[in-house]
Amino acid sequence: MSIPNYYLLDGYKLPQVGFGTYGLNGTAGVRVIEAALNTGYRLIDSAFNYENEGTVGQAIRNSSVPRSEITVTSKLPGRHHQYAQALDTIQESVLRTGLDYLDLYLIHWPNPKEDLYVEAWQALIDARRWGWIRSIGVCNFLPEHINRIEKETGVLPVVNQIELHPKFNQATQRAFDQSKKVITEAWSPLGRASDILKNELIGGIAQKYRKSIPQIILRWQIQLGALPIPKASHVARQEQNITIFDFNLTAEEMALINQLNQVDGRLQNQDPSVYQEF
Repeated sequence: MSIPNYYLLDGYKLPQVGFGTYGLNGTAGVRVIEAALNTGYRLIDSAFNYENEGTVGQAIRNSSVPRSEITVTSKLPGRHHQYAQALDTIQESVLRTGLDYLDLYLIHWPNPKEDLYVEAWQALIDARRWGWIRSIGVCNFLPEHINRIEKETGVLPVVNQIELHPKFNQATQRAFDQSKKVITEAWSPLGRASDILKNELIGGIAQKYRKSIPQIILRWQIQLGALPIPKASHVARQEQNITIFDFNLTAEEMALINQLNQVDGRLQNQDPSVYQEF
């Protein structure tokens, strides 16, 4: 299946839907990721802390999809924000995958209490300059964090990957990202299979279009201008999650889903202004 693209500040592009790999490890994980590639996914999301960069690399080697057509993402953990450690970790990520380079590398969380995220960002800038990674971005960065790295380095991220689902639609953050021409990626786009997948309002919309509730949620995110990264272990669900480009939600339906937003809608209270990830 062909997936449309978003175009980035640095001139590269990303498919409008990616494939999440958290919890996909070992040989079983290789099979799932390889199936996703064969299904049509071309953006594979990983992280140093997922401990599956090797799994991702092996799936890519097993796949018949050319490496040049696949965008591989990984992320820098909070414990390695110090400049020299960040550079070592980026190299380790590349070595773990067994690939020549990574397409997109992100700072996983800002960890503002340690206040080293600008130092980490400089390491990503240099790693990009040296050809270890192609594009650089961030995860879970608030406007204040993005403004600071831009002010101190002159370089904006091409992506900000954040928690985004119907109970937490991140309207303010999305508007800020858009103002900076930063693509908003959505982690846990389906709310980690929470009760949102049984929501009657979304279910009614799904019946109208003869789609599943996950398909409606993912379509809603696309129309918000976000890039969802769902995970699915079964091929049927993998196919379903990218069969979302053959219909459009109305403005009224978009507004109804947006009304499900909650001020305290985060799944695990992971507020980037205080949350620590190592």
